[in-house]
Amino acid sequence: MNQGRTVFAQLLASLPKQEFDKCVARYHGDFRVRKLPAYEHFLVLAFAQLTWRESLRDIQTCLTSFGPKLYHSGFRHPLARSTLADANEQRDWRIFADFAQVLIGQATALYADEPFGTELKAAASALDSTTIDLCLSLFSWATFRRHKAPSNFTRCSRFKAASPQSLSSRQPASKT
Repeated sequence: MNQGRTVFAQLLASLPKQEFDKCVARYHGDFRVRKLPAYEHFLVLAFAQLTWRESLRDIQTCLTSFGPKLYHSGFRHPLARSTLADANEQRDWRIFADFAQVLIGQATALYADEPFGTELKAAASALDSTTIDLCLSLFSWATFRRHKAPSNFTRCSRFKAASPQSLSSRQPASKT
């Protein structure tokens, strides 16, 4: 039985926490924060990304299921869904964007001699997801509210390319 840190904690131990702290200080990320400091917020977001969590409820349920192992994964205490929602709404996104640039810089230096090392700088993408309101009299299959219907359009673009990398359109499943 493992008595040490979890794999998640071991993975995050290799990240430069001092660089993250510089990003937090630059944008005052922990100013007037009582419950969820910026680093713990990053841990939650990293955990959600690595485990393919799809919603705040999903993230909270999965973290709560850790029980006593939660502390050994790097979290100080169980997380409330409303606390995470407030942090996502209030905390400056540039903290995480700047930290991502730090990590891309480290990866570029580590893999400079590899064939794909030069592609790391060009790997930045922009993701835009837009919900388009539709008229129910024309699109009866898309019931969302009494008088509205949505359609979701997503575009992913590479910064170095002139055209989008991928486009997708998704209609919600009809309610029966």
